[in-house]
Amino acid sequence: MKVVIAGGHGKIALLLEQLLFRRGDAVTGLTRNPAQAEALEKAGAQARLMDLEKATSDEAARHLTGADTVGFAAGAGSGSSVGRKDSVDRGAASLPADAAESARVGRYLLHFAMGTYLRVVDDESLDPVFRAYLRAKLAAENASGPGPGSRR
Repeated sequence: MKVVIAGGHGKIALLLEQLLFRRGDAVTGLTRNPAQAEALEKAGAQARLMDLEKATSDEAARHLTGADTVGFAAGAGSGSSVGRKDSVDRGAASLPADAAESARVGRYLLHFAMGTYLRVVDDESLDPVFRAYLRAKLAAENASGPGPGSRR
C-alpha cells in the first residue's frame, strides 16, 4: 500500500511511518522543513517538502497521486498561538482532504484530538490556546465528514 502522511515529522507520524514501513508499505512523509527529512528517512518514509499552510490544492494533489491512503498528522505544536491552531489544526487539515479527492485517493485518515466529541470545546475553564486547538480539531473533523467528533 502507498501511504502519504501530511505532518510527517510529528510524533504520531514518525511512529506510524515506522510501523507502515516495517509492514512493507511505501510511505511518504510531507514536511515543510528540509532539516526534518533525515528523521523521516530513518523512520522509513520518503520525505517530500510541502508547507500545508501555503500549498495549493493542485500542489498537494501532485504529492498524493498514486497513493492509496492519505493521513493528516500535522499540528501547530505546543507553544503555538491561537491563530496557528486555526491555520494548521483546522485549515491545513482540509488541504490534503480536498487534494486526496482530486487525486482519487481512496482513503483520508484524520488524526483527531481526544475530547472534541465530548464537547469540552465549550469549556471556558480550559486554557484558551488549548480550547482553540480542540475547536480547530473539531472543525476539521466536521469538515472531513461524519466521524467520532462530528456533530452531524
